[in-house]
Amino acid sequence: MLFYSFFKTLVGKHIAIELKNDLILTGTLHSVDQYLNMKLSTVSVVGEERYPQLGGMKNVFVRGSVVRYIQLPKGEVDVELLQDATRKENAPKKISEKS
Repeated sequence: MLFYSFFKTLVGKHIAIELKNDLILTGTLHSVDQYLNMKLSTVSVVGEERYPQLGGMKNVFVRGSVVRYIQLPKGEVDVELLQDATRKENAPKKISEKS
């Protein structure tokens, strides 16, 4: 749930998604779900000459299982928030929570 919560904070931001088939899509993150499926709006294809059939796309739905990388603008990432969330997620469980 850590990644889901993180990507929800990026809705409305411009991102680039590299797929496992080497296709790179850039656009504005419109929505994300718990499976990390993402919907992008105002989409453009990097290297459009290789994929001319994709030139007319305006919106796209990307299944989370086909994503290789997601590139984010450096200024949009709250590193302290991520570090705190990972510390909380990896903190040892209390005895009462284990039962």
